[in-house]
Amino acid sequence: MSSLSRELVFLILQFLDEEKFKKTVHNLEKESGFFFNMRYFEDAVTNGEWDEVEEYLSGFTKVDDNRYSMKIFFEIRKQKYLEALDKRDHATAVEILVKDLKVFSTFNEDLFKEITLLLTLGNFRENEQLSKYGDTKSARAIMLVELKKLIEANPLFRDKLQFPNLKNSRLRTLINQSLNWQHQLCKNPKPNPDIKTLFVDHTCGQSNSARAPSPVTNHLMGSMPKMGGFPPLGAHGPFQPAPAPLTASLGGWMHPSSVPHQAISAGPIGLTLPNNADSEQVLKRSRPFGLSDEVNNIPVNIFPVPYPGQNPAHTLYSSDDLPKTVVANLNQGSAIKSMDFHPVQQTLLLVGTNIGDTAIWEVGSRERLAFRNFKVWDLGTCSMTLQASLANEYTASVNKVRWNPDGTLFGVAYSKHIVHVYRYHGGDDIRNHLEIDAHTGNVSDLAFAHPNKQLCVITCGEDKTIKVWDAATGSKQYIFEGHQLPVYSVCPHTKENIQFIFSTSVDGKIKAWLYDNLGSRVDYDAPGHSCTTMTYSADGTRLFSCGTNKEGESYIVEWNESEGAVKRTYHGLGKRSVGVVQFDTIKNRFLAAGDEFVIKFWDMDNVNLLTTADAESGLPASPCIRFNKEGTLLAVSTSENGVKILANTVGARILRSIESRALALDASRIASETAGKAPIIGTFGGASSAAGSTIGVADRNAPAMTLNGDSRCLPDVKPRITDELEKSKIWKLTEITEPSQLRSLRLPDNLLSVRIIRLIYTNSGGAILALAYNAVHKLWKWQRNERNMTGKATASMAPQLWQPSSGILMTNDISETNLEDAIPCFALSKNDSYVMSASGGKISLFNMMTFKTMTTFMPPPPAATFIAFHPQDNNIIAIGMDDSSIQIYNVRVDEVKSKLRGHQKRVTGLAFSKVLNVLVSSGADAQLCWCSMTLAGLLILPLPPSLTNISSLTIDNHCIPLSTTIHLFSGATSTGSGA
Repeated sequence: MSSLSRELVFLILQFLDEEKFKKTVHNLEKESGFFFNMRYFEDAVTNGEWDEVEEYLSGFTKVDDNRYSMKIFFEIRKQKYLEALDKRDHATAVEILVKDLKVFSTFNEDLFKEITLLLTLGNFRENEQLSKYGDTKSARAIMLVELKKLIEANPLFRDKLQFPNLKNSRLRTLINQSLNWQHQLCKNPKPNPDIKTLFVDHTCGQSNSARAPSPVTNHLMGSMPKMGGFPPLGAHGPFQPAPAPLTASLGGWMHPSSVPHQAISAGPIGLTLPNNADSEQVLKRSRPFGLSDEVNNIPVNIFPVPYPGQNPAHTLYSSDDLPKTVVANLNQGSAIKSMDFHPVQQTLLLVGTNIGDTAIWEVGSRERLAFRNFKVWDLGTCSMTLQASLANEYTASVNKVRWNPDGTLFGVAYSKHIVHVYRYHGGDDIRNHLEIDAHTGNVSDLAFAHPNKQLCVITCGEDKTIKVWDAATGSKQYIFEGHQLPVYSVCPHTKENIQFIFSTSVDGKIKAWLYDNLGSRVDYDAPGHSCTTMTYSADGTRLFSCGTNKEGESYIVEWNESEGAVKRTYHGLGKRSVGVVQFDTIKNRFLAAGDEFVIKFWDMDNVNLLTTADAESGLPASPCIRFNKEGTLLAVSTSENGVKILANTVGARILRSIESRALALDASRIASETAGKAPIIGTFGGASSAAGSTIGVADRNAPAMTLNGDSRCLPDVKPRITDELEKSKIWKLTEITEPSQLRSLRLPDNLLSVRIIRLIYTNSGGAILALAYNAVHKLWKWQRNERNMTGKATASMAPQLWQPSSGILMTNDISETNLEDAIPCFALSKNDSYVMSASGGKISLFNMMTFKTMTTFMPPPPAATFIAFHPQDNNIIAIGMDDSSIQIYNVRVDEVKSKLRGHQKRVTGLAFSKVLNVLVSSGADAQLCWCSMTLAGLLILPLPPSLTNISSLTIDNHCIPLSTTIHLFSGATSTGSGA
């Protein structure tokens, strides 16, 4: 029956109920099998109308349909049997035992014998298990509660427990609309026509009447005369228009392999059924897993239609909550193939690459905590096929990385046979756990699941199989065979206590499996016959898939599980995608996919593209993407073998907090170490006091982080200025008096040895960037290892002079520059992703991951003498010039937004406030100026008398914490070098 015919039945049911044809209503419910009237069923059970109860149930299920149905009928017949015994009606009890309960003896003979022995007792309550049986009324009430649970869990009742939310007299309204339309088509329409039949189309006889009345105001069909008055259909009627969401599940086309309510019983005696009690009847009643019959026959609603099962709270989210702002860049060094955020510590990112490398990153501090490359742990135990493959080429690509649900394990699936499972104990503590020779050839996908409360690893591969492995021992639990081509992906899920696995092959065939080795339950096609991945929304109620076929056409769809049909197809994907498009879901509201060099977002309830994000460019055609659990962070792979981290407001705040916390811990550790080795002096001054104040702020105001990233637990990260200033006064620094207190280190340099003009630590503290006299930049990085657990800059071990694989150098434009007269300057963006630099010529913007020149601008004259990035916006840059001006430049629009004047000579220093919207500058005229970024022009600050004769003044934006009251600590020299 088509869905429109099905809806017509519901309209008829509503009409019959309104006209009080009660018996007919329930007969139609039973005969159609479309709506199970729980209210009517409850009344029949409460009244002990057992024949009517079973007769009504028979319209929806039979005893042997499945184990839920068997349990339902058993409980009803057991109650009927006990009531007969309670009335001392042994003849009826024997009849019930022989006719009704005998059928269950084939499944549990011992239970049937025990029930039979109740006939020999004077009072069946003498049986210990029935000793708490009360009176008939209470026993029926207890049983009814259990029956309702079984019915709600039974797949055969899926989508049959809620009546559609219809307006009153909907069928009568539709008939009125039809008659009005027929009347409008009359050649000679009469006013107020007398319509006496519905059996034939309405026509008006010949008349001189001009026009028919408006169909909106004239209801041609009145109400049918009623045999008695009755209230309108409402909350207490049998057809309740309850707003509760429908429960969609696999139950419409798969039957369960285990009974989740085995303990349910009206009394202590229960029915324990064996594993073979299932029937294929559920499958016979299923709907096809393809496009529904009416897809091409009904009009399309172009407006967003709310999904009935969605979380009502999701409307609190908006597109502004999407993570679209780049907050970090991670340089992995090889192409990213798969990523996964830790399920608990949601700023930990697991990454796998095309050369077999696996890494764990802390995206808050941009640190790579742990690293593993591809290596077979025990080659001797591997299959000869794998050994031969490795002998030919000892390399493999990572196809998938995944954390287990609690984050204590993670799995890595490789392109050659192998799956590795590691134990993770935090930080860089990774330990080998399992090495599984899982499949012959490519291992396409990997996932964790808990079938029967046992943690397992699920894999699929080129050998056309899906396998389930014990995550503790590595032993094989199940193998599912049935695909004709290599299996591309797996999606395990548990829904209403039914545990199953979806699998898709490279030709788009979708199959579903229960953990019972009885074969596939479904065999359908994904849209476009494409390589497809499937995933559920965070609450597990909505199923989505995304795939790309050989022609490059990509599809993202939502499935109607109860009917096995495509519910909606999302628009906006490219028709010639490069590679297979990857996608992910954000909580229960948004979808995202990497396609056409951008990230595309959809609202789950609207098929039209919502928005896109280019992540400040640099993405491949089909980037790999992954959200963290809370949807506050998004990791996306780049075309330069790295990862960009995008965040929304909450995610950015979390990362700032982690970064502040890390800096505070480092400062605290350094202070405690030095305090124990040297004498303490009193309070400090000069440039040192500025540094000390900064450290104090970081240590005392860094908010405590919660592992799940719940922003509600984060205090405002804005510093409390007064407290900081008071606390900074009690800080003490170590006085360095002996050479033994110092450590020196010569940085290795295999490039041309040239004098270094400028030097700076990266914001992460793990590298040093230098600018040489010949306009070439050099970058030294410290590696994390046993000698340097933090990966921070240290004099105890030498860093590496780092270059990208391309071998290019970051070199400033000096084509028309006299290097002797040039004043080199550079600045790092807040996330260490970009460096802006000049050596007397044009200003260059470099990508720190690739060393490529992004752009050059502002050819001299005037020449740049100092550069500073805005602390909140990498696109805003302050540039001090040798003509004494300061230009505020916007990189994104390639435009000077404002020009500030106030100095008399060249600008020697610039510093943005990280708290206030203020820029402070120093100049060769020995003047300090400050400017609110909302004003145009500079305000000259008075200087102490001791500095008025200094010819040049420089400020360092690493040493100036600007607060409500501006405190400047600067050094002055005659040459203009900063202290």
